[in-house]
Amino acid sequence: MLSHSILPAAIAVNRPAAGGPVVVSIPHAGRIYPPEILAATRVDRTLLERLEDSWCDLIATEAAEAGATVVQAMWARAVADLNRGEGQMAPGEVAIPLRAQFSAPGRKERAGLGVVPTRLADCGPLWKRPIDHAALHWRLESFHRPYHAALAGELSAARDRFGHAILLDLHSMPPIPPGLSGHGARIVVGDHFGATAGEGVVDRVMALAEELGVAVSRNQPYAGGHIVRTHGKPGQAVHAIQIEIDRSLYLTPDRLPDPVSVARLVAWFSNLVQEVGANGPESEIFPQAAE
Repeated sequence: MLSHSILPAAIAVNRPAAGGPVVVSIPHAGRIYPPEILAATRVDRTLLERLEDSWCDLIATEAAEAGATVVQAMWARAVADLNRGEGQMAPGEVAIPLRAQFSAPGRKERAGLGVVPTRLADCGPLWKRPIDHAALHWRLESFHRPYHAALAGELSAARDRFGHAILLDLHSMPPIPPGLSGHGARIVVGDHFGATAGEGVVDRVMALAEELGVAVSRNQPYAGGHIVRTHGKPGQAVHAIQIEIDRSLYLTPDRLPDPVSVARLVAWFSNLVQEVGANGPESEIFPQAAE
């Protein structure tokens, strides 16, 4: 059972003084490993760090100045995967009393990538013992639920103020391997095949992504995870889009930030926030997006 201690904040919310309808979510770039987690793991911290969307939070460093409210995970993904639902675990990855509630795992859950990551390729189980009720409850109550509550609150406030809200859920990805749909794309825009955002706002994000001069894919191979599926309700004027960025666009081979590449993406993402926030979700794509 995980013990309790005074911990640094699990999430951070940055609200600009003159905010707009855009909310940016950064769920997988946290680099804080609570002592409870380090005590529970059977592997070196460097292996847990492989779960991170390494340094993709740097891309959004000027998003608040561009008018977005930024909701950011400070704790690491190893604590809980905020882009998975609470029921997404494989029965074999949890203690026996919990198994009945996780009866229909998908491919990722069977691979150990559920709401609590439990395995990684070539290093076996991540934790000294299976996830029991106390460990699961602690991870959900301390991290997963507060994050989603913060997102829901900020999106509701933006919609109440502006008549609509737009969630940009920012992630990074490894290069898409040959044979997988979307191979060659360096940016993937996901709207769960039209379910989480209106066509106008998705087209706008696609056009702005293409301005980087790299291949852009829509919904292949990442159509959008739990965050956009949960919070994206276009029929209620809340639009949610997942953006995956190839790490090779801003990291060195040692997985460290390349300053020049990061600066380019910071400027691009800041402009994206401004342009998406300045245009209603169903407005026409503005001419400069295609230039």
